[in-house]
Formats: sequence, C-alpha cells, structure tokens
Amino acid sequence: MVVSFGGPEKPEDVVPFLENVTRGRGIPKERLAEVGQHYSLFGGRSPINDLNRQLVAAVEADLAGAGIELPVYWGNRNWDPFLTDTVQRMKDDGVARAACFVTSAYSSWSSCRQYRENLYDAVTAVDGAPTLDKLRHYFNHPGFVEPVVDAVLAALAELDDAVRPGAHLVFVTHSIPVAMAETSGPPGSELRPAYVTQHLDGVAAVTARILEETGVEHPRELVYCSRSGPPQVPWLEPDVNDHLEALAADGVPAVVLVPIGFVSDHMEVVYDLDTEALATAERLGLPARRAATAGTDARFVAMIRDLLLERAAVERGEEVVRASVGALGPMWDRCPLGCCPNPRAERPALCDAPA
Repeated sequence: MVVSFGGPEKPEDVVPFLENVTRGRGIPKERLAEVGQHYSLFGGRSPINDLNRQLVAAVEADLAGAGIELPVYWGNRNWDPFLTDTVQRMKDDGVARAACFVTSAYSSWSSCRQYRENLYDAVTAVDGAPTLDKLRHYFNHPGFVEPVVDAVLAALAELDDAVRPGAHLVFVTHSIPVAMAETSGPPGSELRPAYVTQHLDGVAAVTARILEETGVEHPRELVYCSRSGPPQVPWLEPDVNDHLEALAADGVPAVVLVPIGFVSDHMEVVYDLDTEALATAERLGLPARRAATAGTDARFVAMIRDLLLERAAVERGEEVVRASVGALGPMWDRCPLGCCPNPRAERPALCDAPA
C-alpha cells in the first residue's frame, strides 16, 4: 500500500482538506486562508493525488516486469482515498498482510509517526483488517539519492557557464517545529535530532556524488519551506526565501534549489519553490534553477520493490544486504519505542518495535 498525504482535487475540496490537515494544531485561520489561495493558482487542485496515481501505476508495472504478482493499493492521511477506506477494501479483497510504503523519507512525528498513528486508526476501524508492515526509511537508499544527483547535474547544466562553477546547492525540505525536530529519532540515540541528521546525511551523499561527476565542490546548505505554525512557536530555519536574500547579498553567482525533502512535485514544490522561491531569486537577480524530484524515476520505483523484497526476506528470517549510501547506514524495520513522540498527547501507533 502506497501511503501518502493526500490533497484536494477541486476548489470546493480545499477548505475541508486544510481543516483535516490542521485539526487540533492551532494553525491561525489567516494562515489557512493564505494557503488556500495557493491552490487557486493551480485550479483549486493539488498535484499530489495525480502524482500518486502515476506512482502506483509505475510500481504495478515494475512488479509485473520483475515477475512479482502483487496488488498495489493506495491510501491517504488527509483526503480520498482515505486510509480506513483502503484498509477496508484490502480486507474485502482477502488481503491478510501488506507492506506500507510511505511517501515521506525521514524521521519525525509529522513525517513518520503520524502516519503510523493513522495506520493504527485505520486498522482499528476495520474488523479483520490485514496486518500492516511499514517499509524502512529510504532517504539514503541509492534509488532515492541517485535520481537527486542526476537532477542536480541537469539543473547545473542549465546555468550559464560563467556562473555555474560558483553556484550554491540549496537543499530544501519541509520545516517542522524545533521541539518536534529535537525529539525525532529514538530516545537517547546519537541520531537525534534524526530529522535534521538524516537530511544532512543525504545532502552530504548527494554533494559527494556531484563532486565526483563534476570535479567542483559546490557550497551547500539545508534550508526549509512551508512553515505553518503559530508565530510564537520556533520552527526550523532558515526559510528558503530568507536564505536566497542572504546569498544574493553575499554576491553568490547562482543557485540550484534541490527539494531533497520531497519525493514528487506536490504543492510544497510547485508553489513554495517553483512559484515563491524562484520569484524571490528573480527579484534579486540571482540565477536559479530547480532540480527535479524523484517522482517516477525508474530507479526510485525499483527502490520500492527492493525495500519490499528486503523486508519480506527479513520476515522469513533470512540475512539481507540493505542498500544505503552516506554515513548513517540503513535505518530500522520497526520504529523503536518512544521514537518521534506525538507532541500533543501519547497515541498508539502501528509498526513499533516489540517492547
């Protein structure tokens, strides 16, 4: 089952969708209204559901091409098809066990545990629901990293020769509250804050490959977008637009925006980067290009199959070689107890490690 965030598909969906996303989080109404206007630029429709349909079709084709006969389902956290409806459909189809691929590669409450809480809710709501296993984090899997590397190389190639050597690589991910970031990852682990640590490991892996391919060591930074919390709550910074302002003031000749925190071109990419950040760069006279996301790159799709086969072998008690790049190594199959706690109240979640 592909597990994703979901998004509105017509203008009248926008407000109900945003209410689903922000329920209980104290997001100011003016921020909801502002974000709602972002969707109007795209016909009142988020691209994410269409992107997930494409991903599901690509995974189905990849599995069939590898001789693996498995149905592929898709469920969302915040919009149709909702997870509970998908779990019910799986149960009705006679599915007894399923692997869950979450379209979020990193550890934090909002990017991992919240999905596991929602999976718990969905399974609890369906009598006789299948057993669900979440596939491991893949931010450092070569099937994710290599498409990012090639996308950065392609974006660099689009810059003029005069500015390309001095271009900065601006890696962008979704901002989250600082308190949430600090508790991401297992309690007492050197990995904490895992959300930032994992991103930095991915950034280092990508830039090392860029150096190998080009012979140029481009300066790189990790920055953030899509802050949505109340102003008095600290969130991870710097904001991508503020960072572009600082780079332009320092005389940086060009930038490549690398959406390393995202697997496809959904709203945080097409609005926050393509619309807002590129407009900031243009206003500053700062040459800028945006690298592509992994999307349905064949290597990314094959990675999902690799993660599935890896986990199936683990469940059979077999030894497996886990693909990864960078310094951190492959992450866990089952999230450690206390990992990425809910910032508001403790809630049960699926796919925990045994106590």
